[in-house]
This record gives sequence, structure tokens and C-alpha cells, in this order.
Amino acid sequence: MSGGGRQTLKYLAADFLSASMAWMMFNVLRYYEVALYLGFGRLSDYMTYKVVWEVQLCVPFFWIVLYYFSGYYNRTFGKSGMDDFFGTLLSVALGTTVLFFIIVLNDIPYSFEVYYRFFFFLFGVHFALTYLFRTLVTADGRRRVRRGEWVIRTLIIGRGETADSICRHLSETGYRVQACLGEDEIDSRLNGILADERIDEIIVAADSTDHDRLPALLYSLYHCKCPLKIVATKPGPLSRARLSNIRGLPLVDVTDNNFSEAGKNIKLWTDKLVAALALIILLPLYIYIMCRVRRDSPGPVIFRQERTGYRGKPFMMYKFRTMFVGAEDSGPLLASDNDARVTPFGRFMRKYRLDELPQFWNVLRGDMSLVGPRPERKHFIDLIVRQAPWYYLLHNVRPGITSLGMVKYGYAHSVEQMLERLEYDMLYYENMSLGFDLTILAYTVRTVFTGKGV
Repeated sequence: MSGGGRQTLKYLAADFLSASMAWMMFNVLRYYEVALYLGFGRLSDYMTYKVVWEVQLCVPFFWIVLYYFSGYYNRTFGKSGMDDFFGTLLSVALGTTVLFFIIVLNDIPYSFEVYYRFFFFLFGVHFALTYLFRTLVTADGRRRVRRGEWVIRTLIIGRGETADSICRHLSETGYRVQACLGEDEIDSRLNGILADERIDEIIVAADSTDHDRLPALLYSLYHCKCPLKIVATKPGPLSRARLSNIRGLPLVDVTDNNFSEAGKNIKLWTDKLVAALALIILLPLYIYIMCRVRRDSPGPVIFRQERTGYRGKPFMMYKFRTMFVGAEDSGPLLASDNDARVTPFGRFMRKYRLDELPQFWNVLRGDMSLVGPRPERKHFIDLIVRQAPWYYLLHNVRPGITSLGMVKYGYAHSVEQMLERLEYDMLYYENMSLGFDLTILAYTVRTVFTGKGV
């Protein structure tokens, strides 16, 4: 949507201003309740005191970081008044509690009751200002949508009664239908429309599309890299995805999952932090493995292979080489039990999953996550989707170093086994949470130490 970046900046500015004002007002209260009795004769002396103004500068940044990890800035459009109210209430309650224990408890008031006044004053003022400013920004965004200044540029896939009905409905909701495209026109016109119209969202509303053909159609649209929705007319394999609603029009958002926005942000930065620490701490092990791989067989130490990752984007995945050079000269092949292409030390690494360690670099780069469906090569994806077209849903999350499929099923030696393992990956996709990730990591640690990786 045009204006999305500006709307995010407005929320950031509003939150920064409200946090600064609230903390300044709180400092005035601190002066009269505490500082006045500690030798500060004037309010200006206290407000310009080095420690006070340094904290005054830092506190708003604390709130911005907290709001980021709450997921508030992930989606700046489509916010409701209730979402704003309860989201702000929970964030402010958490942030106030943290600031109280880190900063406010260092004050030594003349009475213990002052602490209660401090907490509820800071909470009340901060919440009131933040919610007020956010409401103003949200209301301004809605006005711009109604005026047609900000619109969601939409491409409708389909022709017929369903498509016509959706076009009429969307015209009243801030959506702008840029084009309608028949299924038979996708190959010839889709790329041109995406380039010329700058499409924000695609809605599939084809009368003739049944559930057997729908997943393949959606997979062909995934490379568009924008939200993709279908009309929820009746149950089907893709109805597992999140349901959204545009003024009574039920749509299945097949490019989203049920992971919370806060969870997504926490997971992303926890992944990067853990990956950075792992690369540093495990450096001696990396050096040892590199020497063993070099001694075991001639060829490069690190094996690079293109895999398909987040939103269908190809990336280069790194592993310690476990096979002899030229193992796939005849074409892509999956490893099998007692595979003659695997080196002696490579077999040991695969058993303890040590060959996956270089993928911490992929996690740090943002290509992968610690936990997520394992990335596959396009060759095998093309084979999988012939029988399980909904496989592409896994591209809505970053692939992982480890996965539920890997710890519960293990390596797949054929496409049939990959399809069996897919059931575990779909189970993970439908139930993503930080707690589920921790469970999978615990299983992975057990797999590494027991050597049950093959």
C-alpha cells in the first residue's frame, strides 16, 4: 500500500514523543516527591542534572524497542480501535514495570507509598498519551484511505460472478482493483501487470477453480512476493491458513501463518543473537572439522548449494562437505543409507548433524532460522508439489537449521519419504510458537548428543 512507510514513521514519531512527554512529566513528580528533599532547590536544577537528562534521552528509545518487539509496527494499516487499546495497554503495563524496577526503585522517597504513586502515575500518563497519539495517527490513516490517497492495489485472479462480486465489494473498502486476470492469461500477462501496476495484494476469485487445481494455481502465483488470498467459500486443504475479513468478505490469507507478530520479531532477533554467539563459541570446533574434512578427502571444506527459502527466494546454503567431489555430476540425488558418495568422516558428521553447523552463518544473514522447515532444492520441490501442492505454504516462514520433521523423521532418502516428513513440517507451520521452537531445539540437542541423526 502506498503510504505504508510514512504511516510507520508517524507511529514511531508519535510513540517517541509520547514517551518523552510522559517521562518528563514523571520527572516533575519525582522532583516534588524525592529530589526536593535531596538538595535540589529548583526544578530546573533537577531537570538539567546529568543523570536525569541522560535517562530522559534514553527512555523513549527503550519504548520504541519494546513496541517493535510487541509487533506493533509490523502492520501499520487495518488497525482497529480495540487492537490499539489492548495492544497499547499490555505494552505500557510491561514497559512501566520494567522501568519501575530498573530505575524508579533507585529513588529513596520519604514514604513507601510514594512508590505506588510513581508506578500508577507513570503507567496512567504514558498510556493516555500513547493511546491518544496512536489514535490520531490511525484516524488520519483511515481518512486518507477513504479519500483514496492510500489504497491497496489489488489484482483479481478470475473472471465471472465471484470476481465481479468481489470487485464491487472492494471498491468500498479502500482497495483499488488494478486489473482482473483470467487463469488462462497468467503466463502471458501476470509479470507485466506486476511491473506496471505495483500490486500490493492478489485475491484469487476464479469460479472454475476447484480444490484440486487451486494449490497449483497458488503456487504459480507465489513468486509475486505479495499477500495472496482466496475467497473462503468451502473447506479445503488451504483453509488451514489464517482467515481474514474485509467487511464481511471472508478471505483465507495463504501467505500468512498463525505466529504472532511479537513472536516473529522475537524469533528473528533471538536467531541472530544465538547464531552470532554460536559462530564465536564454536570456532575451535569449526577449525577442527575443517581440518578433518580436508584430511578425509580432496575438495573444498565448505559445500555450497542453492536452496529455496523465505517467500520462495533462492539462497546459497552452507554445509561442511560430507560427500566426495563430483557426487552429483549426473544430477540431483538424495543421500541413502550406506551411500557410497558419503566420505567416512562425512558419515560421522551426518550422524551427529555436525555438517549443518555452517548454517549459523545463514541464520545471521537472515536466510534461515534456528527452527523451521528444512529448505529444499527446486528440483525436489517441483517433484513434491505434484503430489502435495500446499508444500509452498512452508515458504511463508524462514527455513531452519533444524525442524520438527528432522527430529521426528530424520533424513529423507526419496521423494516419498520427503512427503511423509512434510506432515511434520505442516504440523509445525500450523502451530508455530516460541515454546514449540524451544521443544524442537531440545529434541535437536538430544539427537546431536545421542548420534541419532541418520
